[in-house]
Amino acid sequence: MNAVEELLAAVHRLTAQRMSTPVCGTAGHAAGHVCLVPSARTAFPDLQKAIGSRFGEPRSLVTGGTVDPAASVRTGLPLLTPFGERVVEMRAWACGDRWLGCGTTHDDDGDVRPVVLVAEREDPAAGLGRPASWVDGIVAVTGWETTRVRTVDWAAVEARLGTPLPGDYKRLIEIFGRPGAFDDYLQLQFPDAHVESMDIVRDTEWLDEWVRTHGSRLRDPYPVYPAPGGVLKWAGTEPGEGFYWLTGDPDPDRWPVLAQEDTPGSWIRFNGTTAEFIYHMLTDPGHPFSTARWYDVHWYQDYGHPVPP
Repeated sequence: MNAVEELLAAVHRLTAQRMSTPVCGTAGHAAGHVCLVPSARTAFPDLQKAIGSRFGEPRSLVTGGTVDPAASVRTGLPLLTPFGERVVEMRAWACGDRWLGCGTTHDDDGDVRPVVLVAEREDPAAGLGRPASWVDGIVAVTGWETTRVRTVDWAAVEARLGTPLPGDYKRLIEIFGRPGAFDDYLQLQFPDAHVESMDIVRDTEWLDEWVRTHGSRLRDPYPVYPAPGGVLKWAGTEPGEGFYWLTGDPDPDRWPVLAQEDTPGSWIRFNGTTAEFIYHMLTDPGHPFSTARWYDVHWYQDYGHPVPP
């Protein structure tokens, strides 16, 4: 195991959830975080790449010594607190109730050194009232910033699919912008995703072609869209669960959600909207696919794959 691999192993231990308050061993640093000091020979870009390969696309808190004016407790500010004005670069990743930071700082001699740290992350939804919509609720509990809303040519997407799509799903795609996962679990399918299996159009076309060419009983007792009333996939997970709409109603906002575990025929139906399903998945420990059983604080991991603007 090389130095970077050892550092990542330490990061994984420190980002474990529901642990006690982290205490840093660096003199003068208050509790609430732990600093890891990589070798001075370890390049910052290499560290960022290694951490990003596991935790996704980071937020840039400090670039060239300039702090992002939008930096706040919700976006990773606790990662800057231990270093004051010494920070030269800092990237931030959310991971449940922890922030993970990677950057460079000036040491006591004025030299620039790499640093990695893990800090406590407050619940971004703490103290907030009932959300105005399920989409707003998802944004609130994940602490997602809505300043980078994506524009999507929905007319073109829906024309290629041959159907309108639920309005709350489209809003989620616009807000979260790029493929990723809620709580390192549920992965939305996006238009124009980098990976075919995460592209709602190409995956739908592929599944339709497969069923017509080879036949399949994996979605029984439901037909596969574009068959009338067929199931249309909108999300999945690494373990193999799939999340679909049952498309029989002419109004897509009334489509129920069907969840299929990795065993054929194991369907669970939810008579609610897409965003309602995700919100309860994140917040309700009694939800069949709940992540609230494992995480008290939630996040969206941006995979960083580029999509057309």
